[in-house]
Amino acid sequence: MGDTMKFTRSGGGSGPGPAESFTGAVFVDAIRGPDEQSAVGAAHVRFTPGARTAWHTHPKGQTLYVTDGIGYVCLRGGQVQEIRPGDVVYIEPGEEHWHGATAERFMSHVAIQEADADGEVVTWLEHVTDDEYVA
Repeated sequence: MGDTMKFTRSGGGSGPGPAESFTGAVFVDAIRGPDEQSAVGAAHVRFTPGARTAWHTHPKGQTLYVTDGIGYVCLRGGQVQEIRPGDVVYIEPGEEHWHGATAERFMSHVAIQEADADGEVVTWLEHVTDDEYVA
């Protein structure tokens, strides 16, 4: 049998979350991107206090696994929910939502999502307002 396991050494570095998709300082470490073998993508995302995503959706849904700190997640029209290390959140396909850190704490999570037939994993919408964040 051939040597088929893929192994990626650490050292790729953290990249800043783009300002059009995030409010505040966010750092993203890619774990894997969708490719010809799997439609699954994943990243370790670290939010500084008060940082958060913009509203967005995922065509195949998204799973968040909180690794550190205290954060929030919210569905459009819903209540802000606190998330803590070990929590797992599944967001249904097409649900508009945001997630990020509380105002006082850092928060990190692993985000896992699947690409659709067109290779898309996320549709970004408008930024979360300060009023929506503190609701």
